[in-house]
Amino acid sequence: MPAAYDTIRIRDEGKVIRFVLNRPELRNAFNSRMIEDLRAALGEVEKDRSFRVLVLTGEGKAFCAGADLNWMREVIRYSFEQNLDESLAIADFLYRLYLLPIPTIARVNGPAIGGGTGFLSACDIAIASERAVFGLSEVKIGLVPAAISPYVLRRIGESRAREYFLTGERFDAARAREIGLVNRVAAEENLDEAVDGTVKLLLGSGPEALAKCKELIQRTPHLNFDEVKEYTARMIAGLRVSAEGQEGMASFLEKRKPRWAKDS
Repeated sequence: MPAAYDTIRIRDEGKVIRFVLNRPELRNAFNSRMIEDLRAALGEVEKDRSFRVLVLTGEGKAFCAGADLNWMREVIRYSFEQNLDESLAIADFLYRLYLLPIPTIARVNGPAIGGGTGFLSACDIAIASERAVFGLSEVKIGLVPAAISPYVLRRIGESRAREYFLTGERFDAARAREIGLVNRVAAEENLDEAVDGTVKLLLGSGPEALAKCKELIQRTPHLNFDEVKEYTARMIAGLRVSAEGQEGMASFLEKRKPRWAKDS
């Protein structure tokens, strides 16, 4: 993993890798440089099988305030082709984050607006501080939450998406929890405890099983009943005879921790 990026910090904790959006003076608003840094860092994680959990968070008092206004002053002069390239870069990052075979946690330490809401939506689990604020306010400036929409829709459903995409209304962490945008809300002083507790739970599970769970969630809604019978039967049969499945079942029967959970 490279030692440094311009707009993010990487904390390599062995089994856990943390991406910290690092523009606190701008409430971690993103620009093209941050997107490229995130894509590059994600590429390193994709190649390194030692990481078992990724945590995404923001430096300081904000998670991500959306697009950087200075960047938007540049974008307003872009051609369609330039805008398309920038938008495809954002879409690529979100898609790869969503499909990453290790579990991902969004540690939402403060405001998550626009693209910031998209970042957390592409993660598997979102845990927010009670002081976090959310919003999909793109329509207020004549735009739409296009690249982030597949992930936000999967989290909150069409009815809530219609409400918040169209009104641009901001809402608090309690409401975010109510509509399914975040999984848990914690007091600001307890946020790390909540995140670290979830990390510990994930490290106690089989790495291959977690990757297959993510695949199962992504694929089964798109298969018909005949296809899903074959797909799911083959998956569980393959896991039962795999080294991880054999170790997991043996440890359960022998009343001991499996090898992958001994340090969790």
